[in-house]
Amino acid sequence: MQIPVFTVDAFTNKPFCGNPAAVCLIEDELQDDICQKISSEMNLSETAYIKKLNSKDTFSSENSNSSLTFETLSGELYARLSGDHIVLDFPMHTSTPQTAVGDLAIQDVRYSSATKKLLVRLCDTYNRSVLESLKPDTESLMKSDSTGKVAGLIITLKGNQNGNYDFYCRYFSPWNGIPEDPVTACQCSRRGGQLKISVRGDGRVDMAGQTVTVLSGNLML
Repeated sequence: MQIPVFTVDAFTNKPFCGNPAAVCLIEDELQDDICQKISSEMNLSETAYIKKLNSKDTFSSENSNSSLTFETLSGELYARLSGDHIVLDFPMHTSTPQTAVGDLAIQDVRYSSATKKLLVRLCDTYNRSVLESLKPDTESLMKSDSTGKVAGLIITLKGNQNGNYDFYCRYFSPWNGIPEDPVTACQCSRRGGQLKISVRGDGRVDMAGQTVTVLSGNLML
C-alpha cells in the first residue's frame, strides 16, 4: 500500500522555516497504531491524515470552496483563503492575571483557564535577543504545576517601535510532549515564522499565515 505524504511548513513562505507538519492522504481509515507509527516515523510535532469523503471522490478533484469547517475536540474551527494566506478563525478567550514567575523583570502575567495557557510578558526594556537567549528547564516546568491547570507557557516581548513586528514570543508545552513549538500563534523559535493577527469585534480572532510544501513522496506499507 502506498500513501502520499507531504511535509508542509506553515506560517512561512520559505522552506525550512515556520512550523513543519506531515500530511498523509489516505483512501481508507487506518488503525490508530498505524497512524501512531507513521507519526513517529515522520518525527514532527503534528501529522494530519486527510481522507476523501466517499469512494467516488478523488484527491485530484478540485475543491472550489474558499472556506472549510473542521470538527475538533474544542469545537468548530474555520479556515478560509485570503489572497496568498490561509486565515484561521478562533474564539477569543479572556484571561486572568496570575502571579509573576522567573528571574527576569515581568511586565504582566495572565492565565487563560479555557486553554490552560500561562502568558508571561517580559519587561518592555528588554530586546529580542533576551527572549531568544532564554533556556527554560522543561522538566522543572512540568514539576511546577501538578494540578493540570497549566498546559502551555507563552513568553512574550513587545516589539521595537521602529521594527516590523508588534511582538515576539516563544511557546513551551512539555506537558504535551513538546518542549518548544517551532511556530504557533504564541512563539518565536530558531525556525521563525510570521503570522497576521486580527481581533474582531464579534469576539473572534483571525490568524493568517502562508505555507510551503518542502517534501512530497509515498509511504510504502
